[in-house]
Amino acid sequence: MFSKSKLNQQPGGDAEHSSKPQQPKGQGFSEAPAKMELGAGPAAMKPKVAPSTLSSDLVIKGDIKTSGDIQVDGEVEGNVTAHLLTVGENAVVRGEVIADDIVVNGRVIGRVRGLKVRLTSTARVEGDIIHKTIAIESGAHFEGAVQRQDDPLGGGSRQPAPAKRPEPSQTQG
Repeated sequence: MFSKSKLNQQPGGDAEHSSKPQQPKGQGFSEAPAKMELGAGPAAMKPKVAPSTLSSDLVIKGDIKTSGDIQVDGEVEGNVTAHLLTVGENAVVRGEVIADDIVVNGRVIGRVRGLKVRLTSTARVEGDIIHKTIAIESGAHFEGAVQRQDDPLGGGSRQPAPAKRPEPSQTQG
């Protein structure tokens, strides 16, 4: 069919080559330019990376921090920070969980802070939830306080409620 020498000659040669995009000079592989054209330039977005998964037989003692997504199916004794955190049905997290999106199917013992928090029907949460939006399905068990904040990820400390001043007592006279 085609020989390598025919491909590397002048661009725009015969009609068979005109439907195929030309390779930039200096690239020796034929497959790479086609893949590169699909948004691999510097302004292109990163490809979607699969979430990290902590399997059901894994026990971690210590904090976990990632800018990506994480699925916890095992047991974590420490704080977990991620972009998207999914706590599996049989998973247990003992510590604070912080993420943009949090889906709890299992058990969390500690504070939950997220922009979007969802407790499914199998969720068991023992601790306060600080959120921007929350969804709690029927059947979920939750013990703690719920507080809405515009920026639940920032700071981390709760602002105390303003103290009420006692009303002056009225004297009759």
